[in-house]
Amino acid sequence: MSVFSHSAYDKHEQVAFYQDAKSGLKAIIAVHNTNLGPSLGGCRMWPYVDDGEALNDVLRLSRGMTYKSAMAGLRLGGGKSVIIGDPRQDKTPELLRAMGEFINTLNGRYITAEDSGTSVADMRVIGETTEYVSGLFAGSEYGGDPSPSTAYGVFVGLKAAAQHRWGKTDLSGLKVSIQGMGNVGFRLGKLLKEAGAELFVTDIFQDNIDRSVNELGAIAVTAEEIFDLDVDLFAPCAMGAILDDDTIARLKVGAVAGAANNQLAEERHAEVLREKGVLYAPDYVINAGGIIDVYYQQQGDYDATEVRAHIEEIGNTMQEVFERADNTGKTTAHVADLIAEERFGHHSVPNAENRSGTVAA
Repeated sequence: MSVFSHSAYDKHEQVAFYQDAKSGLKAIIAVHNTNLGPSLGGCRMWPYVDDGEALNDVLRLSRGMTYKSAMAGLRLGGGKSVIIGDPRQDKTPELLRAMGEFINTLNGRYITAEDSGTSVADMRVIGETTEYVSGLFAGSEYGGDPSPSTAYGVFVGLKAAAQHRWGKTDLSGLKVSIQGMGNVGFRLGKLLKEAGAELFVTDIFQDNIDRSVNELGAIAVTAEEIFDLDVDLFAPCAMGAILDDDTIARLKVGAVAGAANNQLAEERHAEVLREKGVLYAPDYVINAGGIIDVYYQQQGDYDATEVRAHIEEIGNTMQEVFERADNTGKTTAHVADLIAEERFGHHSVPNAENRSGTVAA
């Protein structure tokens, strides 16, 4: 199949493939849109079933980054990279340095950062062979790691969802199921626990589950059970495409609000959720905290208070999306797409001077 005829291809500007036999690197970089600035997006390392799955993931993720940066009021385009391999077994310094050399071939059109399966430490190794790497600014609140900011942004957006769905500003007693207790999921769980929520968790790695049970008092469930729980809110914080006909039919929640990218298996599943009465927080809106953090790191004028204030604007943006969806009868995903496309399609970001991430009426 040609990339151009791929179902996830969305007028991407560039898709590059790279293989380095010496290090074993097999990777793909996708640049979706650079109207607002250079494409910035994380480098994901994952044991994909096959090359086709990796291509599908990088095409969808890079598109999401374009929309995410536009909705967050950032002068950035959308891009993403994926390394095919098990991050717990196949990752080596040589492989990461080769990834840096691959990134160099795009001459600054793509800037990388950490993502699922990679870390700040990995970015430092990649940075040995390329200057186009972010999330390493030691002066940032978390030493360059954007995942705490992602988690905080999801927490802010989740609160907005709870307020809109139930008129509830206090999360005490809220039952939340979290799929994926990695860097972001665990931090989100900690924030929810501190707010008085009751947690139900699952993860593909047993050590992540054990940590959540021991440190957060969470209740562990299996990967399949997570969709069948009678809870208030479902927070997907792992891989994408997990909301499909089968899983949506099984959900017994009032809202879905989580950190995972591309949660909908297909665009039509936003309407399936709406008809079921489930409030959906569009993923690229709610999980923008990390890219906001990295953006400020890139600017060289990092101020933790300013960054936190910008991330908290995610709550206002979510409320605008929810309200416009209610007023128009459209899905929240459709509304968010329209607003983002207005922004990056016209080569400008509303309120960019004050870096506002709020949505115009």
